[in-house]
Amino acid sequence: MNKKIYAIHLFWGSLIVGILIGCGQKTDLPSGDLDNGGLYLPGRFEAIVVVDSIGKARHMAVHENGDIYVKLTNAKQDSGNVAIRDGNNDGKADRVAYFGKYKVESGYGPTGMRIYKGYIYFGTKNAVYRQKLSVDKLIPEGTLELVLTDDTSTEHIGKSIAFDDNGSMYINYGSITNNCQIDNRTPGSPGQYPCAELSEHAGIWKFNADQLNQTQKDGVRYASGLRDGIAMDWNHATNTLFAVQHGRDELHQHWPSIYSEWENAMLPSEEFFEVTEGMNGGWPYYYYDQMQEKKVVAPEYRNMDLTGLDKPENPIIGFPGHWAPNDLFFYTGNQFPDHYKNGAFIAFHGSGRRAPYPQSGFIVAFVPFKDGVPSGDWEIFADGFAGKETLVSISDATHRPMGLAMGPDGSLYVVESINGKIWRIMYKGDKEDFGTDQLVEMEKRKTLTHIKTPDEILDNLTLNMAAGGQKIYNTYCISCHQADGKGDGNRYPPLVASNWVNGDKKRLIKVILEGLEGPISVNGKTYNEVMPKMDFLSDKDIAEVLTYIRFNFNEEARAVQEKEVARMRNGKKERLNHKQEVK
Repeated sequence: MNKKIYAIHLFWGSLIVGILIGCGQKTDLPSGDLDNGGLYLPGRFEAIVVVDSIGKARHMAVHENGDIYVKLTNAKQDSGNVAIRDGNNDGKADRVAYFGKYKVESGYGPTGMRIYKGYIYFGTKNAVYRQKLSVDKLIPEGTLELVLTDDTSTEHIGKSIAFDDNGSMYINYGSITNNCQIDNRTPGSPGQYPCAELSEHAGIWKFNADQLNQTQKDGVRYASGLRDGIAMDWNHATNTLFAVQHGRDELHQHWPSIYSEWENAMLPSEEFFEVTEGMNGGWPYYYYDQMQEKKVVAPEYRNMDLTGLDKPENPIIGFPGHWAPNDLFFYTGNQFPDHYKNGAFIAFHGSGRRAPYPQSGFIVAFVPFKDGVPSGDWEIFADGFAGKETLVSISDATHRPMGLAMGPDGSLYVVESINGKIWRIMYKGDKEDFGTDQLVEMEKRKTLTHIKTPDEILDNLTLNMAAGGQKIYNTYCISCHQADGKGDGNRYPPLVASNWVNGDKKRLIKVILEGLEGPISVNGKTYNEVMPKMDFLSDKDIAEVLTYIRFNFNEEARAVQEKEVARMRNGKKERLNHKQEVK
């Protein structure tokens, strides 16, 4: 190359670099993927996929040296955690290593992970552990220390974790029922009054972060009336705790004379609280109706005198129902525009509780804060995880955002739960130029099917289709087993190609009449959720819904006859009468 051509190349190269720097592009950050890893982001934000398919991931944390740690739902390579390192700073994982040789419970359960004072803390179904980290070594080599144990079997098992600035650790204890009914998840069953489980569940407990071998008795109840405050973080700007709780389920299924299918899809709100000591969120007696913008008495307690109860706290924001908030993170970095400083990012996992309307959520939302309170409406920060706009069932989603964490350079990391894919989100523009214009396109996404408020008629996916057994299925079964019969992949088993469905009809009828509790294996996977009995259905209704399930989700299965159900029901009565006579 001659000197003249070389000088021209040098001139244009210097000019381009100068333009990039002038535009605020951060040359020390890796380039984002061309398609941002499938995500839609505001303005000059970019995303790069760090790693894919590490396992069914839950919460995560990032060390001061940039190493990423993720808690898994199911053990992989006999370990419950995974450590990830980007050695050459290109944004992609160079090393993935599994660790954590402790009892790992399979199945559903968001579990916490946080880094505090050089330790990685992580939760399982019944415990919280910690291990010492080193900036030089990817896998922690310190002794695995037991911080907290809890042997209670609950409906909401996640032990999410938060730390304040004074040495305290906060643990979520989810409720053991849906809404504290006398008969859990049974249509028409009234609520327990007072709700006994509030003494040990449905709240947040405060512990000494440095003390080992604790039980719940070593802590103090910090807040009550929170059904499942899985999304939880300490706001260092306000020096207070915040949480977004999962609202209750099955308003229409349990109270069809009070709530329509549309109201069931919309309610109750996922409530975003500032959690002060002694706060009462209102569960199970009340829930928040975001459309009326007020607390409403739960149907289980409408005929009871609640005047002696503490007044429930209103949320600072009421999000749409059944979006499943699974992580909360207050941004303290300096890489992002000032709009995001000290604001709240929320990972909405998406839920299957909206049938027969499209499933909703599957986004990372953002709530701007100023002077310790929300300074505007919630925003869509990252979308595209679900992979499609209209989701009939949870199984239609490609990804479900689960955990959030910030890197030492201010990048935001997001992990999803289906395969264990991690995105690193970076800002490459001039922070001074960021404003409302950059948020307009993201605001438009609120009109998409998986985010918007559904039209009561036009968005009903089963309009004019539900008849006979399908109508019964849509009322009582669809929220758990989904419209396509594939379940949710974690808590509720599939009906498709299931030997429980196309096998012995007597066993299937018995499940409806008597319910089912304890671990079962379906298609090689273990499930351990409670199936409530539905003996309130008539023999004809049971025969129709089981026939619909067997015909629709399986091949070569025979119909269930009404007389077969009657025979099983009468046999059950005879057995009960015989037992009473023996006594």
